[in-house]
Amino acid sequence: MPDTQSQEKIDLLRMLGADVRPVPAVPYDDARNYNHQARDYARGTPGAVWTDQFDNTANADAHYRTTGPEIWAQTSGVVDGFVAATGTGGTLAGVGKYLKEMSGGKTQVWLADPPGSVLHSYVTSGGKLKERTGSSITEGIGQGRITENLGTFVDKLDGALHIADEKSIRMVYDLLDSEGLYFGASSALNVVAAYEMALHLGPGKTITTILCDGAYRYQSRLFSKKWLQSKGLADAIPEPLKKYAVLD
Repeated sequence: MPDTQSQEKIDLLRMLGADVRPVPAVPYDDARNYNHQARDYARGTPGAVWTDQFDNTANADAHYRTTGPEIWAQTSGVVDGFVAATGTGGTLAGVGKYLKEMSGGKTQVWLADPPGSVLHSYVTSGGKLKERTGSSITEGIGQGRITENLGTFVDKLDGALHIADEKSIRMVYDLLDSEGLYFGASSALNVVAAYEMALHLGPGKTITTILCDGAYRYQSRLFSKKWLQSKGLADAIPEPLKKYAVLD
């Protein structure tokens, strides 16, 4: 995995018996990229399997067959909008395809994107990929390319939102304070995006998203005063909510 991932993720995998090998967080076109290293390791290791989760479209198909129908059933077939960030692209593509089919194209499907990703500009520019710059506090979402999973649906997206880290970190704290929900930054970003989509579509609409991570995977960062200050995010949290930043 990229060596930028949280220690909590690494520790959990090791406790489950995994041999975790952090590698440089380099672009996809670099041979040292974690995807390529995982592929090469699997090829050279008897019994190993490389799932290729970014470009194996069984990923998107699984969400088309399961997550999409679950959302449709739980909303009684009333879904005006679906919005989510994308890493592999499987969730957005699979769910989006299903909701579009079931609604006769009426459900709007938007992509939410963190800083450092090129997907927002790709959608809003009509398909132009720019060079990836910057970074985000979120992990596992955002991309510098169009994966095979996302490629199955990207031309059917109705819109895209760029969500600043300041909004995501504030929502982490807002959800903890107002709802008692202990979500990570990726889930918080999706909630911000759902809120902004709801404002755009107007009153009376049903907006859905995915809550894809818990804060326990990143708590040493998200609730650390020093880490928040190092990222320039301490001031993004309202004063009454700073009581949750209990780690030094």
